[in-house]
Amino acid sequence: MIEFYPEIKLVHVGAVIASGSLFATRGTLMLARSALANHPALRYLSYAIDTTLLTAALMLMTILHQYPFVHAWLTVKVLLLVVYIVLGSLALKRARSRGAQVGCFFAALAVFLFIVSVARAHHPLGIVYTVTRAAAEVGSP
Repeated sequence: MIEFYPEIKLVHVGAVIASGSLFATRGTLMLARSALANHPALRYLSYAIDTTLLTAALMLMTILHQYPFVHAWLTVKVLLLVVYIVLGSLALKRARSRGAQVGCFFAALAVFLFIVSVARAHHPLGIVYTVTRAAAEVGSP
């Protein structure tokens, strides 16, 4: 299955981009108070994209033999994914107040971006690790 790694990774990255973009679109519609934010077509599209994303992630995990709760950066990604899902659900439909919806939407976007940074850095600290490592390299002779 390793021979399909590049294609599976491409599907995974594409699904991440599609999932984040759809969430941002639905959140923007929610901010505009549009009923389209929870239109069934957008919800079902979200389910399809996220199923593709999860399937590709599981395939990559199997191919690379890197597992959550064994590799710290994957553990952080999985735990943050749960936080992202909860915040997204609150933002789009479950929050009791408008302020909570808006706050959860922006928090979910921040968590999503941090998950991406963890994935790119392959480090639990994500962007924090990348920035501190870069700063250390600049400061060393």
